[in-house]
Amino acid sequence: MPPITIYTKSWCPYCQRAKALLNGKGVSFDEIDIERQPEARAVMIERARGRKTVPQIFIGDRHIGGYDDLHALDEAGELDGLLRPAA
Repeated sequence: MPPITIYTKSWCPYCQRAKALLNGKGVSFDEIDIERQPEARAVMIERARGRKTVPQIFIGDRHIGGYDDLHALDEAGELDGLLRPAA
């Protein structure tokens, strides 16, 4: 499985939903709380091509976007394929 990174803030309901969706898939992810690690905010913005909102989700090097984007991939049946190990 490719590494999953999610940039969050502790009080963000969309961050909680994104984490719940990923947990429901049984996948592990690295969570970076940009309130606790403020230096990571600049990294997040650069990786997300200027997007400043949380969550920002990455599967491998692919920028997924926020919770709505993650949910849309799941609803379209595309998320599971992204979470599988590369063959």
